[in-house]
Amino acid sequence: MKNIKVADEVWIATALLHREHPEREDFSVGEILDRARSESTSGAPLRPGVNVHASQHCVAGRKPNPGRYRMLTETARGRRRLFRSGDLCHPARQSAKQVPAESDLPSRYRELLTWYAEQYLRQEAVLDPILSLRGLGKAIATGEDPDAYVQRLREGWR
Repeated sequence: MKNIKVADEVWIATALLHREHPEREDFSVGEILDRARSESTSGAPLRPGVNVHASQHCVAGRKPNPGRYRMLTETARGRRRLFRSGDLCHPARQSAKQVPAESDLPSRYRELLTWYAEQYLRQEAVLDPILSLRGLGKAIATGEDPDAYVQRLREGWR
């Protein structure tokens, strides 16, 4: 997969795992790396960037550093699945690339885009009720100094 962008290689490996194991919600980063390695047709070792893309650059909820893709969701430490609308996404990644461009994929992987849109995205995400509360109060945050905010709320109490 040396002519494929590294982020696209990570997405392909993860999509293949999901398609092959539809009963599983997520995969370890190691499993994604192993799947990417097994797809290498040249027999070459895994490119160095694949690990950092699976761990950081493609993960929607992480602060971009520097990659800002949103192809994967971190479900737990060291575990990933493909990104779905509604998943936690860092604000700097809101409009970032979610899937490979069809023209960037070899023909043998293009059907994964159809599978992703027609099957994967239609599956219900299994949400942890506690983790789903993450970020719940962000909408009320004003950016105001907390002490000034409390003082403003207390005005006229006397």
